[in-house]
Amino acid sequence: MGELLDAPAEAAGGLAVYGAGAVDAAAPASTRQALVDGGVPGRLAAGDPACWGRSATAGLGWLAAHRHGRELLPQLAELTAELADLDHVVLAGTAGASLAAEAVARTTGRPLTVLDTTDPGRVRATLADRLTRTVVVLAGDAGVEIDSFRRAYWQAFLDAGLTEAEAGRHFVVVTEPGSPLAAVAAELDAITVPAEEQVTDGYRALTAYGLVPCALAGAAVADLLDQAEEFAASLGRSAENPALALGAALAAAATTGRDKVALVADGSGIEGLGEWVAQLLAGTARDGLGILPVVVESPTAAGVTGTDVLTVSYGGALTAGAVPAAGRAADLAVNGPLGAHLLAWQYATAVAATVLGVDPFDRPDAGSGEHVPAVLTDEDIPAMLAQPLAPSTVAAAIEVYAPPGAPAGLADALRHLVHGMDPDGYLAVVAYLDAYADADAARLRPLLAEVTGRPVTFGWAPRHPHAIGQYHIHGPQVGSFVHLTGTVDVDLPVPGRPYSFGELQAAQAASDRRALAGRGRPLLHLHLTDRTAGLAQLLDTVGSLRA
Repeated sequence: MGELLDAPAEAAGGLAVYGAGAVDAAAPASTRQALVDGGVPGRLAAGDPACWGRSATAGLGWLAAHRHGRELLPQLAELTAELADLDHVVLAGTAGASLAAEAVARTTGRPLTVLDTTDPGRVRATLADRLTRTVVVLAGDAGVEIDSFRRAYWQAFLDAGLTEAEAGRHFVVVTEPGSPLAAVAAELDAITVPAEEQVTDGYRALTAYGLVPCALAGAAVADLLDQAEEFAASLGRSAENPALALGAALAAAATTGRDKVALVADGSGIEGLGEWVAQLLAGTARDGLGILPVVVESPTAAGVTGTDVLTVSYGGALTAGAVPAAGRAADLAVNGPLGAHLLAWQYATAVAATVLGVDPFDRPDAGSGEHVPAVLTDEDIPAMLAQPLAPSTVAAAIEVYAPPGAPAGLADALRHLVHGMDPDGYLAVVAYLDAYADADAARLRPLLAEVTGRPVTFGWAPRHPHAIGQYHIHGPQVGSFVHLTGTVDVDLPVPGRPYSFGELQAAQAASDRRALAGRGRPLLHLHLTDRTAGLAQLLDTVGSLRA
């Protein structure tokens, strides 16, 4: 890693990238020059699908989303005025646009609740929070998760004494015309905002999927669009193109042994962007290739560096010479306004994908059976729960389900997993728990990174599998996995469905474990029979492995 204060920045449209030239120069040949020689910057900016060896333009609508978003501004102003009395905005969805909306809300300091978990405790707590002042934004497709959230809120509104007409006013639906969710919106008599077509999930940050909840939460979405518009002018250029520099550096590193990217906020004003960037980079996974994103807690956290890790910091616009410590210690630093970030990272990921030979807009078939998270139907859920396995052992508040060939005890199973990791592998910890009540689970990532000396990812399910699952299944098969589940003390039914949220959560976890087992990857499943005691016990056990 270099001293980025001394590295010249490539800047345009308010956004600067530091260190990209050095990363590119470290490769045997310049990745950036090859891209320029192939005309990729201009072709990509023009939406040429031949960059990925195809003729159809499906998925490339994100390139013009910031311009189309301007057409939404009058409708968004009317919508926010009409629903001004509903000041608790809940975004119900698990797609990439939800991560972008959350980053916008955190960065701008606007209150937005993202409901993207099926954990019954968290769903119940969200339902109880300012219910009669709540507007629920259903954004995306009509999958089992969004359908369950919609049913739970609809019943809660009715139970609170609202009529069906009054309840319908508490929903805003963002979806493509003619989609199954559009039919649900008509049934609810809800306000519907048509979403742009031909935009791949993950690249919808500046579309209606991301803009509607942010506008309702009070974020200045027009400013985001202005920032993206100003930055967009640089995308077709071969020079003074920070997004090209970023994408070329990501690709140069990935093709020369640094295919893991540690993402760290530098503390200069951009919050929560890492998780959204992570789902973009994970979308490069195909046929055993791809870039693994690792979101880390701080510049000094374990796992920020490594021989196969490219460290990238991100933050707000800077004054000359004011790169924060995190940026100075990173391989790359990306600084600028949030709207520019949203467009730049999409373009940079698309650029890196061209070098890897991957079409990032042609996502693997979600219904193929090799998809994490699995696309569950009502019929799948009881089948997933029909044949529970017996634990290898029970250690106090933790049931241990050890992988084949591993010892049964908790400490021994953990030690076997981490010591058996591939030399160039990674460890993924996925928690099917409550991100608030069970927040201590996140402390496992830096602890395990210290123990293993390898990149360790952590995420809450189903958010994390939605964002990163493509890499787990279709990327390099060098991952090891820890899945955390927990006993549900008080379940919550899904109205009108033959299962509860607790059963849905358990089925999602079981289905995801089955998909990973189909790839032959080692997976240690730990079930917390008492969540608080089990997490404390697990943290102590992992801590003992450092000795």
